[in-house]
Amino acid sequence: MEATVYSLDGKVKGKIKLPAVFTTEYRPDIIKRAVIVQQSHRLQPYGSDWYAGKRTSAESWGPGHGVSRVPRMKGSRYPAAGRAAFVPMAVGGRRAHPPKVEKRIYEKINRKERLKAIASAIAATANKELVIARGHRVPEDIELPVVVENAFEELSKVKDVKEVFASLKLLDDVERASKRKVRAGVGKRRGRRYKNRKSVLVVVGDDKGVVKAARNLPGVDVVLARNLSTEDLAPGTHAGRLTLYTENALKVLEERFGA
Repeated sequence: MEATVYSLDGKVKGKIKLPAVFTTEYRPDIIKRAVIVQQSHRLQPYGSDWYAGKRTSAESWGPGHGVSRVPRMKGSRYPAAGRAAFVPMAVGGRRAHPPKVEKRIYEKINRKERLKAIASAIAATANKELVIARGHRVPEDIELPVVVENAFEELSKVKDVKEVFASLKLLDDVERASKRKVRAGVGKRRGRRYKNRKSVLVVVGDDKGVVKAARNLPGVDVVLARNLSTEDLAPGTHAGRLTLYTENALKVLEERFGA
């Protein structure tokens, strides 16, 4: 299996043999599991306040009043008088089964299964149908996966990276990711008001300045080939991300996954 190598000005430089990892079977089930496991490692344990719903002086009236024996608020004015409190079925009462900090939220995955998921997600980047189905804008006259010469790793300015994307006709997908969407629900009040889209993933062999240059573009992520993970290739558990590889990155992937 071969891929076309493009120069920085978008012209065809030659051909390169792709590593055997690009022939891996597409397994969306394993990819989804690996991404969810990786997401669980960022979760923070949380639980309810020990006294939540219990800060009241309510007492039960006892038998003989023709009402249930639940604790009731004290006072002579409505609506406090006689209103149930403290119990789970009362408004403002405690929760019957609140979340516990002891709950195990850190999930695990077998090493071979994790490597299989990464290999399958790498192979999905060469499938044009999956990339288009994920919402990326892929030029018709470009081959996937997109491979550029090693000189791309030496770029240190956003302007230079943007010019390379323009020459490869990938700038339309970057502009697509620049549009943010306001999140629905209370999440917009908890530090995550906007939902940001994902654009091109740049995989390099060595960081010679391109990481700082490319990461400022909207939706663009840069990762070293030796640190490539399933979540980088399949954000939100959906594989088929538009990915740009350098020649050095392909060599690292060949050493990492072999045959």
